[in-house]
Amino acid sequence: MGGFARAREDRPTPPEVYNWRVYAASLVISMGVLTYGYDSAFIGTTITQKSFKRDFGIASMSMKEQADVASNLTSIYSAGGFFGAFFMFFSLELLGRRMTVIISDAIFILGAILCTVPTHQLGLIYAGRLFTGLGVGGIAAVAPIYIAEISPPAIRGRLTGFFESFYQTGAVIGFWINYGIVHNVDTLSSTAWRTPMAVQLIPAGLLACMIPLLRESPVWLLKKGREDEAYAVYSYIRNLPEDHSYIAEDVQFVKAEIAKECAAVTGTANPTFLQFVKGAAKESMLKGMWNRYLLVFIMFIFQAFSGAAAINYYSPTIFTSIGLTDVTLWTGVYGLIKAAGSIIFFTFFVDMFGRKWPWIISSLCCAFCQYYLAGYIAIGKPKAGAAMSESTVAGGKAATAMIMIFGATWSFGANGLPWIISAEIFPSSLRSISGPFAGMSVWLWTYVVTRALPSMYTSMEWGVYVFFASCLMCASIYAFFFIRETKGLRIDQMDHLFGLEREQPPIEPEDKADAQSDHEKHPAIDVSRQEVV
Repeated sequence: MGGFARAREDRPTPPEVYNWRVYAASLVISMGVLTYGYDSAFIGTTITQKSFKRDFGIASMSMKEQADVASNLTSIYSAGGFFGAFFMFFSLELLGRRMTVIISDAIFILGAILCTVPTHQLGLIYAGRLFTGLGVGGIAAVAPIYIAEISPPAIRGRLTGFFESFYQTGAVIGFWINYGIVHNVDTLSSTAWRTPMAVQLIPAGLLACMIPLLRESPVWLLKKGREDEAYAVYSYIRNLPEDHSYIAEDVQFVKAEIAKECAAVTGTANPTFLQFVKGAAKESMLKGMWNRYLLVFIMFIFQAFSGAAAINYYSPTIFTSIGLTDVTLWTGVYGLIKAAGSIIFFTFFVDMFGRKWPWIISSLCCAFCQYYLAGYIAIGKPKAGAAMSESTVAGGKAATAMIMIFGATWSFGANGLPWIISAEIFPSSLRSISGPFAGMSVWLWTYVVTRALPSMYTSMEWGVYVFFASCLMCASIYAFFFIRETKGLRIDQMDHLFGLEREQPPIEPEDKADAQSDHEKHPAIDVSRQEVV
């Protein structure tokens, strides 16, 4: 399994390593991301249902009050996602990756129930949206780093890419459920809004049922000194005996990197986490980390400013202007193209083509599409329902094609690559911080763009697409100079890639004894060189 389209192996790898267990664990934890995608897609249509407005007294409000309710329901979810990612730092470090998944899923299920059961209590809907945001924020923080920690390097991109594939799948499910309800359910029935709210429980419930398939991250276990458990987990997910040399190599790579990081910061290979954080705040080691944090922060800026939200905002007008009667259907087709593009690329090609060049090619293609849209809107001035010339209709058809091409090419660039890169470039000692940091970054910039977009359209009109296309051009230039190719590399090799060369300080005698015992137990490892011999 997994013998196709993978990166070059970091060392000779037994075929048993590419087994169903590591795929199953990655798929299970990615199941939680279905909720992330679904929630991003279904809420906008659901809260505009006549029955929802009637049941919660929104129909009797002024237009401004109705707009405020809609904005609040979106904003409180985004705030929940931001703080969910932030607070999960403590769980990731103290309780582990698996328990963080359990906590996040439980919070989400509580929120989904609160969104489904009310009859007229708008406050319960607000509370439910807050809790679902907290849960999704936690899942988004833990899922990519967990997958990166259990993955064989040669297929890490594919397995981590399940995150984006499930997100897009969830978004498509959310759209088509609403589409079916609008066309087949009486919008005056409470079922029209209660059903999509209740569907949130399905992926969260499936994740809860499949938690037994997840093992704790062996990297986290080694950080906590639980070596025997780490060997057992590696044996399970690699489908090899505990005494196999490949597992010994995995353990030694992680242990050596943890000891090196800790010794460089605190002078001891076994500090407490607080000692490590205090030491890292003042030691030069962070000079080799700030570039990684900055990279993650900027990647998510470019993701948010890629113009995808602008395409979503204006595409219905373009569809209507060229005579497409079922605009909602074509919007769904656009979503299907994005999902299919993500699934195909991240399943089959990400470990072949890597991270750097797909980002560059995607950004250039998406920029071209948006420059065309800007020109078409500036010249043709399409308006929904307005009569248009033959040439303008032809231009609109080309604009529709550009929207679809944007969806296909964006799917393998800034859409999902930031999650993969951010999950694999940090050392194990900082991953409990880097995962929440990535989650907080995406929630922050998504919120900024969502809030700014209506005002940008009012003041810039077609210039919005020129702005986002130019951002994509900058993203391609940035990727060329600053995004490093990480495919197929072990986590412990990232320091060299990002220019951090450290001399390992002397390790305390008891650690030398531990290293020697490891060498005697697993002679395939030369602990003095940290390489496979």
